[in-house]
Amino acid sequence: MRAVLLLLALLAAAPAAAGEAKPARIVSLNLCADELVLRLADPGRVASVTYLARDPRGSTVADLAAQVPVNRGLAEEVVPLAPDLVIAGAFTTRATTAMLRRLGFEVMELGVPTSLEEAYAQIRQVAARLGEAERGEAMVARIKAAMAALPPAPADHPTAVVLRPNGFTAGRGSVPDSVLARVGLDNLAARLSTDRMGQLALEEIVIAKPDLLVVNSAPDAPPSLADELLHHPALAPFAKAARTVPLPIRLWACAGPGLAEAARRLAAARERIAPGAPSPLVGAPAGLLQ
Repeated sequence: MRAVLLLLALLAAAPAAAGEAKPARIVSLNLCADELVLRLADPGRVASVTYLARDPRGSTVADLAAQVPVNRGLAEEVVPLAPDLVIAGAFTTRATTAMLRRLGFEVMELGVPTSLEEAYAQIRQVAARLGEAERGEAMVARIKAAMAALPPAPADHPTAVVLRPNGFTAGRGSVPDSVLARVGLDNLAARLSTDRMGQLALEEIVIAKPDLLVVNSAPDAPPSLADELLHHPALAPFAKAARTVPLPIRLWACAGPGLAEAARRLAAARERIAPGAPSPLVGAPAGLLQ
């Protein structure tokens, strides 16, 4: 009986129909959507974003999210807000988005961009639906201008590997792969891994002998078993040779200005590599993996 009453209450709160008017009450159910909504829409139009948006370890908009109500992706939280637009990820909060659609709410789903151009397109897509097309174009223009200001790439691209907790990497068909190419770095994982979110064994990294190791983890994250690989002695030569780049995942996990900052840091690291200098793992002592 309680379930029936709850459903009736939800139906009563649902909008009569979704429209294309400029939304006045926006709810985000996805961290990447949080960033775009908070950067593109006026604060008074944002009814709620995810609780993740307030965590500076994973969010680039923690300051903007501080004064906005948050949610944990539950339909019971969203419906009372009476949003006229809900933005969700294509692979997250599936039960919630299905329920909201059945209740008549407009749900806009964001996929995962596979290149810089797709990231720019996603910014424009969200900005257009928010009724802020000019702000979207301005954001894209700023990112492109920052990319254009990077130092020119050398003819021979140094190799790099992105290493995330549990040995995950950034392979082909990913925005990080596109950023690496943009700054003149050859992503070894695009050859070694099978997809954009593949894993690399420590042995594969050592054998591949990359010139640069991009450690894609939050420096202030609590200790965990997932991070053990990032601190393995076999990778110590990178730190000793200043060939390690700490790069928080938040900078290039989503479409937004963080992409330009990630590119700037990578370009600066690439500039530190002397032309023709061997990888830190060339000539590494035997038994390093033991």
